[in-house]
Amino acid sequence: MVRVAVPDRLSYPIHQRTLGNGLRVVVSPDHSVPLAAVNLWYDVGSRDERPGEYGWAHLFEHLMFSGSAHVASGEHLNTLQALGGSVNATTWFDRTNYFETLPVGALDLALWMEADRLATLPDHLDEASVDTQREVVKEEKRQRYDNVPYGDAMTHLAEMLVGPSHPYGHTTIGSMADLDAATAERAAVFFRNHYRPDNAVLTLVGDITPKDGFRRAEKAFGHLPSWNPKTRPPVASLAPLDTVVTRQVSGRVPVAATYFGWRLPVRDTWGFDACDLALSVLGGGQTSRLYRELVRNQQVATAAGASAVPLVGGTSFGIAQVRALPGQDAAEATEAALAEIDRLATDGPTDAEVARAKAQHAREWLTELARFDSRADLISTYATLHDDPERVNRKLDEVMSLTTDRVAEAASAFLRPDQRAQLDYQQEADDAAL
Repeated sequence: MVRVAVPDRLSYPIHQRTLGNGLRVVVSPDHSVPLAAVNLWYDVGSRDERPGEYGWAHLFEHLMFSGSAHVASGEHLNTLQALGGSVNATTWFDRTNYFETLPVGALDLALWMEADRLATLPDHLDEASVDTQREVVKEEKRQRYDNVPYGDAMTHLAEMLVGPSHPYGHTTIGSMADLDAATAERAAVFFRNHYRPDNAVLTLVGDITPKDGFRRAEKAFGHLPSWNPKTRPPVASLAPLDTVVTRQVSGRVPVAATYFGWRLPVRDTWGFDACDLALSVLGGGQTSRLYRELVRNQQVATAAGASAVPLVGGTSFGIAQVRALPGQDAAEATEAALAEIDRLATDGPTDAEVARAKAQHAREWLTELARFDSRADLISTYATLHDDPERVNRKLDEVMSLTTDRVAEAASAFLRPDQRAQLDYQQEADDAAL
């Protein structure tokens, strides 16, 4: 096995405390600059949406900026940005997160604003706010999913891999019909089902001490009650597909393309990490097998790549894609890609390829940890999904310890051509002529 030189075991300080209302607070001091990152993870994502609510977790991410008892609509964002902070939020299958990075002198204000909307937002929702944010989300869907080439690829692949009734069988953007069905009353019910102190993790990273961080968190959030304990039924692990599932779509795309999908083990298991490295060998950058063989050597594709989608609820996804040459169908590129996929699953990677994939992973991991905001988000990740924020210090070692044989074993078990979903994009006639 080729070893990759990485730093000694990471040792970011992790201090934890759970408030009386169940809010988990993690403080990681770093006094290098007078900044603080506030990261609040709520354990709700698109997998928690029921039929008829698809897209509501993401809609609620937007509604959280629509005003609360003491903060007017848009004031949360504008006030903290005026103080030199950056503010944002995102929604994913497994979570919704809200985060700010700002001068430490503004930390109490940021925490107070987060607590105010957690405590009072559902009582201040009105139809005008829901209508406004609904249109924002629908426009985002048009711009990022409906009216861009290949924008609906993940929507198709999720359905093909797990079925539309599975919690991961629809994407976070949801459907127009379900977004139209949202009302202020129904949004308030969604909020109360999922937005509670005991369903959240607050991580603070920056120029504060643990004692100070816990004190500030208690002052801002400690008085909030918990309510309506959330239960999520367990999701059974899914075995790899036992056949090839195919789907063809036509659209306004610049070139024909093929996407492949696989079911992988859940995130942060050795099986998932090994598949992640195998997919990096297959399609992670211009030194990967797919790019070298299809784009450079055979010259049958304009682009090729592969990556893993880490998920915690019973299965994760593996994705690969190739795009044909202009004016040609994707058949030749698809067959060449399948040959490379089969070669990886059958023969496994080389030591040098695994070393490259590990080096790339280490670079990306350490880059994320170097920033306050992304470090706080990773800490919240492991606190929420695994109840183990200390894992940010061990995770890199877990990946680096995987042998080439382990990566080969995972590729053979989970990334075979006969276990795939295949989505073929064909150009609409007028686009092909153009």
